[in-house]
Amino acid sequence: MGLVKTAVFPVAGLGTRFLPLTKSTPKEMLPIVTKPLIQYAVEEAIQAGIDHLIFVTSNSKKAIEEYFDKNYELEDRLQKNGNIKALQQVQNIIPRSVSVSYVRQEEPKGLGDAVLKAKRLVGNENFAVLLADDLIASEESSSLLSSMIRQFSEWRTVSLALDEVPLSEVHKYGIASFDEESCSVSSLIEKPSALEAPSRWALLGRYIFSPEIFFYLEQLKPGRAGEIQLTDGISLMLKDKPIFAVPFHGKRFDCGSASGFKEAIRYFLD
Repeated sequence: MGLVKTAVFPVAGLGTRFLPLTKSTPKEMLPIVTKPLIQYAVEEAIQAGIDHLIFVTSNSKKAIEEYFDKNYELEDRLQKNGNIKALQQVQNIIPRSVSVSYVRQEEPKGLGDAVLKAKRLVGNENFAVLLADDLIASEESSSLLSSMIRQFSEWRTVSLALDEVPLSEVHKYGIASFDEESCSVSSLIEKPSALEAPSRWALLGRYIFSPEIFFYLEQLKPGRAGEIQLTDGISLMLKDKPIFAVPFHGKRFDCGSASGFKEAIRYFLD
């Protein structure tokens, strides 16, 4: 379990599906009840044993950095007012044992490019990638990531999380050809039509990588819209190495869409 202690959070996206709100407020800071969306992903990583968080941000995401930073004035005010419960909530957003780093993605050039931006900070460490848009029900979140880390520790290669989606939705996701018995992935295709899809197993925004993935991402040329896709880097690596996956059978919310966001709020209010 100690093989993966670093997590990368790509949070530089423009959040265009939530405009005009995201013109000034990062989508990752939109609240799911009393906590911003990004905090759920951070808590999930910490509960799975991660102790170094790397945020890949943009110049419009300063609110994320401020949220995870210490606010001395607020803490002092809460202390003087005797509001100890609120003080503890503010102080414990990030445990003291966990370090936080930031790196900028200057332009929105795709998820693969965002992960590449973290290369220097990751160094030679194995690492997880968590996409905050995929919000997992809290009682199931740490167990999924922990299962992926265990799988990674056995095979020492890529571990992906997969979620079975309706055939009508496969065009929204990267889809894997996946053997449920061996847990091996034989191919990946980005946003196929229902006729092209090899299965209904969609990439859920949780990945475990060795630093080798950077080599494959660096081989890619920008594709559509000038973007470098993480799925393409994984597919390239699959030509050289086996890749495995953990199927997820729990509750997850696609908070990249307004409908998924509303569904998540209703769930966490109950």
